[in-house]
Amino acid sequence: MTPEILFYTIIGILVLTFGIDTILDYLNAKHFNDPVPEELEDVYDEPTYRKSQKYKSEKYRFGLLSGTFTLLLTLSFFFLDGFAWVDSWARSFSENSIVVALIFFGSILFASDLVSLPFSYYNTFVIEEKYGFNKTTLSTFFLDKLKGWVMLAILGGSLLAAIIWFYETTGPNFWIYAWAIVTVVTILMNLFYARLIVPIFNKQTPLEPGALRTKIEAYAQTVGFQLEKIFIIDGSKRSTKANAYFSGFGTEKRVTLYDTLLKDLDEEEIVAVLAHEVGHYKRNHIIINLVISILTTGFTFWLLSLLVDSAVLSKALSVATPSFHIGLIAFGVLYSPISEVIGLVLNYISRKFEFQADNYAKATYKYKPLISGLKKLSRNNLSNLTPHPAYVFAHYSHPPLLQRFQNLKRR
Repeated sequence: MTPEILFYTIIGILVLTFGIDTILDYLNAKHFNDPVPEELEDVYDEPTYRKSQKYKSEKYRFGLLSGTFTLLLTLSFFFLDGFAWVDSWARSFSENSIVVALIFFGSILFASDLVSLPFSYYNTFVIEEKYGFNKTTLSTFFLDKLKGWVMLAILGGSLLAAIIWFYETTGPNFWIYAWAIVTVVTILMNLFYARLIVPIFNKQTPLEPGALRTKIEAYAQTVGFQLEKIFIIDGSKRSTKANAYFSGFGTEKRVTLYDTLLKDLDEEEIVAVLAHEVGHYKRNHIIINLVISILTTGFTFWLLSLLVDSAVLSKALSVATPSFHIGLIAFGVLYSPISEVIGLVLNYISRKFEFQADNYAKATYKYKPLISGLKKLSRNNLSNLTPHPAYVFAHYSHPPLLQRFQNLKRR
């Protein structure tokens, strides 16, 4: 394949991906005004349902605008040889390939984040504010950005440097060493994310003794689940939307409840939601997802090792001197169709896992408070109750509320 053909293949992938996503968004938007299913009629009253329709429509239009802008900017960058320019600029600072790659990716990611900053600001302080979700202050918004940049520089930069070092010192087998180090980091992040990363952005406090903790501990005892670490996270500092999640495994397992969840749901509903999270652990979903992630990463690195040395990848982006970082950019776009397919499979598995966790909660606790809790969360988040099936298939990691309701009601 010639560099020119490869270049236009990359452009075609970018445009096709955007086109498919746009069609799916359009199909989904056509269902915004569908009647609420009979089983979910108690989720919204009429004023709240109209509010949810406006919210979804506004998010759709904003997403279309920001997505189109991003595509046009990306295409311009490709056609104007932007990668070649940044590569040349990075090489003006050093001849060391690792330093050049760090400057190259750091510059692109930082510039990309700056360009997207107005869109992120508008989404947070205009749309989310308009519909009563936003609780983020300006200082928190910009501090989050700064912390994200620092973390990306430290963690992402260290990983990239290690991978390039392995590439230069171990030859064709670099992917094995790169896979190994990313696997170690992935496991450590799964184990200690809540302990090390979350506190950088949020405050976590143990759930205080009281009726709720007593109910949670009583439930955990009935299912033989040792649960000592129950934390409340201050999600309300950024949004009114509620959530709960399970993290870690072994002695590091913990359940984290958003403070907004405690505000929105009653105690029975909270325990039912927690029973769902325990179901994920009992059904080994944490471990299965971790193994899938590790295997997928290994496959990606192996495929990268076959292509990254090709001079055609660099020439396709108008860079005369082949390098790992330029090859990685071209490979990333070429790999995206495979990544999309893998994503579809992972979303399908995730939706199955959610049904299994719901079934576990139904079998070991009660299904009615879980249903009422899910309905409250959907109402408070102005969720879409009538998504298009194709959109669900492509993007949903959780089943739609109607499907979860029908599954929970099924004997």
